[in-house]
Amino acid sequence: MKFASRINSFKARPELFFKNNQPGTVNIIQRMGKVKNLTHVELNYPEHFQVNTIEEIKTAIKDNNLIFGGIALRYQKDFLDGEFGNPVPRIRQKAIQITLEAAKVCRELGGQIVTLWFANDGFDYPFQINYEQAYQDVVDAIRLVTKENSDLTFSFEYKPYEPRVFSLIGDIAATLMLIEEVGTSNLGVTLDFCHMLMKKENPAYSLFCAARKNKLVGFHLNDGYGHFDNGLMLGSVHLMQTLEYIYYAKKYNFKGLIYFDTFPLREDPVRECEQNIIMYTHLSNFIDTVGMQKIDELIKSHDAIQIQSLLFSLINVKI
Repeated sequence: MKFASRINSFKARPELFFKNNQPGTVNIIQRMGKVKNLTHVELNYPEHFQVNTIEEIKTAIKDNNLIFGGIALRYQKDFLDGEFGNPVPRIRQKAIQITLEAAKVCRELGGQIVTLWFANDGFDYPFQINYEQAYQDVVDAIRLVTKENSDLTFSFEYKPYEPRVFSLIGDIAATLMLIEEVGTSNLGVTLDFCHMLMKKENPAYSLFCAARKNKLVGFHLNDGYGHFDNGLMLGSVHLMQTLEYIYYAKKYNFKGLIYFDTFPLREDPVRECEQNIIMYTHLSNFIDTVGMQKIDELIKSHDAIQIQSLLFSLINVKI
C-alpha cells in the first residue's frame, strides 16, 4: 500500500521538532520522513514553494526515502470571490495560470496527479452569483488546463461548504456531471471522507459512484462529526463506515495513494500519522481475514443484525 499525508499536518507541535519554531517545506519533509511506513508526499502549490527551491525540495524528498505523488492547488491571494468561477476575467485567468504552473512543477518533480480544490467557487447569498456563467467558466477553465497537460491526471476534490456557505460543485453527483461536461479523459475525482460526511453522503456509496464511471483517482481519509471539516484520525468516529469504504476500495481495486488529510493540533503529528497508517492497515487486513466473498454474502443477506457480526468480530466480541 502507498501512504501519504497532509504536509501541513506536520507543522503541528513545532516545539517537538523545529528549531526556532520555523517549519519550512524541507524541514517539514524531514519530519515526515520519521513516520514509519509513510511512502509518499504531496505538496500544495504555490504555498509550499515560497521558501525552498524545487531542487531543494526534490533532494529532501529523496533523502527522506519518500516519493513525490502530486500537487494540490491552493489559490491564496485575490481569489475571495472565486477561482475558475471568479466573475473578474483577469482574476480567473490568474487562477488558470497558477494551475498551469502547478502542472509544470508536478512534472518537474516526477509526479502524476494535480488535485483541484476551489475554496471560493461558490456563494453565500441568494442572487449572489450567476450560476450558469460561473459553472460554464469552471468547465471551460478545467477543460483548458487538462487539455494542455494531457500527460498528467487531474482530480477534482469536492466539498459542500467551508469557507463558502455553498460550493458551486459540492457533491459526488455534481462532480461527476462536471467531469462529463468537461469531457477530457484525464479528469477524475478525489474523495474526502469528511467532505462526504458533511454532505451527508455515505462514503462507500460515493466511492461506488466514482468507480462506476471509472473516475476514481484519489482518497483523502480522515474522520469527523459531519458538520465541519474536523480532520480527525481515521476510524475515530465512523468506524463501520470506514470499514465499508475500505471494502469497496478493495472491491474496485483502488491502487492510488491512501492520503491522510487530518489536522493534528494537540497531537504529535508523527505519532498521529502512524496511528492512521496502523488503523487503515488493520481494517484492510481484517477484511482480508474475513474474506471479500464472506462480506459479499453478508451484504446480499440484507440482514442488518447479521451484518453487525462484522463489528463484533472487529472488536473481538463473542456472541
